[in-house]
Amino acid sequence: MKDEEIVVEELNTLLRGTYMGIHAFEHHIQRLEDPQLKQRFQSMQQEAKQNAQKLAERIQNLNGVPADSEGVSGKMHSLMHKVLLPNDTTKIIKDALKGVDQYGVEYSEELVRGDLDPESKKIAEEVINTSRRQAKELRKLLH
Repeated sequence: MKDEEIVVEELNTLLRGTYMGIHAFEHHIQRLEDPQLKQRFQSMQQEAKQNAQKLAERIQNLNGVPADSEGVSGKMHSLMHKVLLPNDTTKIIKDALKGVDQYGVEYSEELVRGDLDPESKKIAEEVINTSRRQAKELRKLLH
């Protein structure tokens, strides 16, 4: 496997995770009652979609094929998430925070420790920084 293929695979893993986040935000938005909170979540979802676009473009520039969904295991996770998601606003925010923290930051950081070229690393770090900012915002909403 060439270096480029490894980078494409790592970026695709990050991209699938980003799709999971987009779908999780969708579940949250469907359950939220408060219009302002709903709007906040929609704007976080938009940021995730923009990140997915950046990742997909980078993968294409490396002659790879970008993932177009969260993958089979991600779809299963997404389905379970939708079913088990509470209706309580505080619990929804906590659920979103857990997802952003766990997947958006921790898991993604782990992923980009790998062998990414400088350009790919820069994009991956932008994606992670978005998640960090969102986690901070969600924590504020809880207090």
